Amino acid sequence: MKLKFAHIVVAALIGGGIAPAFATEIAVIVNPKNPASRMFSEQAAQFFLGKSTQFTPVERNDGAPLRAEFYQKVLNKDPATVKAAWSKLVFTGKATAPKEYASSADVKKAVASDVSAIGYIEKSAVDDSVKVILTVQ
Repeated sequence: MKLKFAHIVVAALIGGGIAPAFATEIAVIVNPKNPASRMFSEQAAQFFLGKSTQFTPVERNDGAPLRAEFYQKVLNKDPATVKAAWSKLVFTGKATAPKEYASSADVKKAVASDVSAIGYIEKSAVDDSVKVILTVQ
């Protein structure tokens, strides 16, 4: 009986029956010259949903696991919902979609070179070239 239960649990995990736990600590970053020092998740969400233009968001590429995790943890939305929101903003001329980068190193480089940029990377990838204004677990 115990062996059958173990097989069911393993099958559920392998088959996607149980959602994986988020394990990455995410750092929301800005240029060190930016005066912002702290931010709440709700504030950060405004920039990545196109609801505020105070910062210019830069993103990980579509399909990146970190992007989906960030959307879930900070925006409380799935990638398809966020993509639809940006498509509407772009179509109506109200905003320009965030630039997308293939790696956290590229996001970090983009944020470090633009005082108005805001991005997110793994906390483990943070260095002195950027300033962390929010950490999400």
